[in-house]
Amino acid sequence: MKKRLYIELENCIGCRSCLAACTQCGGHEERNRNYVYDVNPLVDRQTMPLMCLHCENPACARSCPAQAIQIHETGAVLSALVEKCIGCQNCTIACPYGIPKFDTEQNLMYKCDLCIDRTKDDIPPMCASVCPSNTLQWLTEEEIERKEKQYNLDNDKWVTSMPLEGKTQVKVNLPGILQGTEKLF
Repeated sequence: MKKRLYIELENCIGCRSCLAACTQCGGHEERNRNYVYDVNPLVDRQTMPLMCLHCENPACARSCPAQAIQIHETGAVLSALVEKCIGCQNCTIACPYGIPKFDTEQNLMYKCDLCIDRTKDDIPPMCASVCPSNTLQWLTEEEIERKEKQYNLDNDKWVTSMPLEGKTQVKVNLPGILQGTEKLF
């Protein structure tokens, strides 16, 4: 049964365990591929994780003239292939979420690949496997639907795909305390 990364933003405590775990995932060259943002710096301590949402029709891949960004059969959007990336940085400009980063020393784009070495075998991505607050969870569609019903989430709070790029592989619960921050996405 296919699982997806589910993000329950309201649970984030800003511990940044997900960042540390990301560097330990195979093939990540000890480099963070996800981020934790302060929502209202100097106002409160609310934080939120942000990683690639693995769009079904990703702008990063569409904008790549070298076809260096591949989509795995599981739906995960992978980092640029070393042998194909020409360093044009179109992907970093095209992504509406600001996810792909460019390493000028290696002349290569990198981003969250949903720990494809793990998730292809239905093992949770590193970030979800260490999250102490259950902000990041590895769930089936049925489990996500149960959460939607359990919390009685309406369309103002429940986001099944982020609006800028159409459907995504990652599901996000946008809590009431973060309403109005949709522009961050």
